[in-house]
Amino acid sequence: QSVWWLVPGIASLIIFAWLLTLAPSAFAGRAYAAYGGIYIAASLVWLWLAEGQRPDFWDMAGGALAITAAGLILFAPRAA
Repeated sequence: QSVWWLVPGIASLIIFAWLLTLAPSAFAGRAYAAYGGIYIAASLVWLWLAEGQRPDFWDMAGGALAITAAGLILFAPRAA
């Protein structure tokens, strides 16, 4: 593939690093943990768009599970 595929990849990493700095330090660990789920989903999109391999059922199921887990980490009710 073209070297230009590096541009959106690097831009995504820069945006992630910047967004992580916006999280209050008490919650940065949760934000970073939830990022793992987003990273998995983004990797599947990259697999499809950049590498031309369509994710199969199990890839999509795993990605959905990862996004669900990220949502639980971020939005689950917490004791005050």
